[in-house]
Amino acid sequence: MYNYTIEDYKDYKATTETEDLFQLVSFKLGTEEFGVGILDVQEINRMTEITTVPQAPEFVEGVINLRGKVIPIVDLRKRVDMDVKEYDKDTRIVVVNIEKNTVGLIVDSVSEVLRIPKSSVEPPPSMISGLDSDFMKGVAKLEDRLLLFLDLNKIMKVVQLSEVLE
Repeated sequence: MYNYTIEDYKDYKATTETEDLFQLVSFKLGTEEFGVGILDVQEINRMTEITTVPQAPEFVEGVINLRGKVIPIVDLRKRVDMDVKEYDKDTRIVVVNIEKNTVGLIVDSVSEVLRIPKSSVEPPPSMISGLDSDFMKGVAKLEDRLLLFLDLNKIMKVVQLSEVLE
C-alpha cells in the first residue's frame, strides 16, 4: 500500500521551530489548491474500497478499516459543493484528526508539504470560487499561486461526525 506518514516529515518540522512558518500539506480539488496544517494530517493513502453507510450525509462516502479502526470517509468535493469527479490514479485519502476524531478526506491529488511564512496568509474574503469562507482559515499568497488554507473543524462539525460514527 502506498502511504505517506507524517513521521516521514519529523526532520522537516524540526528545522522550522525557530521560524514563524505554517507547515501545510497541499492538495488539489479541480484547479484549486488547498492546504491543511501538517499536524492535523495522520497519513495519505491511495483510494481503497469504501463500505457505504445507509442514511449518512451526502458527502460521506462510507467507512474504511484503517489498521483495525473504522473511520468515516468524506468526499471533500461534495462537502464544499464542487462538481463530483470520478476517482482516478491520482485520487488520495488524506487521513486527518479533527477534534479527537479520525476522518479520511477524498481529494483529487496531493501536491506537496509546504512551509510558508505566516505573513503570507491573509484572512479569507467573503467568497472564493463558491467555497464559503467559513471553511477557510485564510488564503496563502505563494510566489506563483494562491492556496486556500482550510479549517478542518468548520468543514467537519462534531455533530456531523457523530452522526456517521453512531
